[in-house]
Amino acid sequence: MMTAPRADGATIECEDLVRIYSAEGVEVQALQGLTLHVAAGDLVALVGASGSGKSTLLTILSGLDTPTAGRARVGGTDLLTMGRAERVRYQRHTVGFVWQQTSRNLLPYLNGLENVCMPMALAGAVDEAHAGRLLELLGVAHCAGKRPEQMSGGEQQRVAIAVASANSPAVLLADEPTGELDEHTSAEVLEAFRHVNAELGVTVLIVTHDPTVSEHVRRTVQIRDGRTSTEVLRRRETDHTGTERHVAEEFAVLDRVGRMQLPQDFVAALDLKDRVRLALETDHVGVWRDGVRPIPHEETEER
Repeated sequence: MMTAPRADGATIECEDLVRIYSAEGVEVQALQGLTLHVAAGDLVALVGASGSGKSTLLTILSGLDTPTAGRARVGGTDLLTMGRAERVRYQRHTVGFVWQQTSRNLLPYLNGLENVCMPMALAGAVDEAHAGRLLELLGVAHCAGKRPEQMSGGEQQRVAIAVASANSPAVLLADEPTGELDEHTSAEVLEAFRHVNAELGVTVLIVTHDPTVSEHVRRTVQIRDGRTSTEVLRRRETDHTGTERHVAEEFAVLDRVGRMQLPQDFVAALDLKDRVRLALETDHVGVWRDGVRPIPHEETEER
């Protein structure tokens, strides 16, 4: 298979991001000091309940919105200080975006190849051969002459990924790209993101509610109440017998002042409320319900 040229993935750096919306005298704090780092070339899923701040973060990273406070940089570009012309260049060349609604990704009166060529035309240089290679890479070369209404939902989203990748962006952002698809088709679209990440080297950040996303990404970051709370890292290990297994480790995210959010299932399992008792051990911190007396380390050793 002929592939498109590789892009140089960019890092995503967010520090203490705050976004406050005001309407009719009421303020809503969508982001409350969020910190997130994504390495160049990584593939990361961002999960969380509705209203947690996921989509707000994505609109900031795409250059469609500006944070109230904090710091956000993508590939060295400061998103808080961009002027109008720099913002246009950033959106045309640095980031690509895939929406949940296919009507926002593809122009209905253009076929697949023409849709992929449109961002190139806006940037001033159309390369039909490059557009064709992107469609081939994503397994939708047969959609080159089809209009969106003639494609399935999964085909539309894979063509949309090709559109978002047309100008060889360093970062690809996606907001609920599988929200309107069934489970099987969702898996195909998520696999398409992984394929683009591997073949083109682009950094990919996906906001999703899809529970199957863990099968397709190395790292899942959860946002809760406008801040990153936990993340899961996945890797493959091979034991001495040659058997390969998948390992997933969950971490709480610690901010600069030492705050963290315990996973909700931990809180529910131990019925943690209001406050907890802490104990500093030589290699870990113990957490107990208020009213439960921790066993001193010395007593544990004696037993």
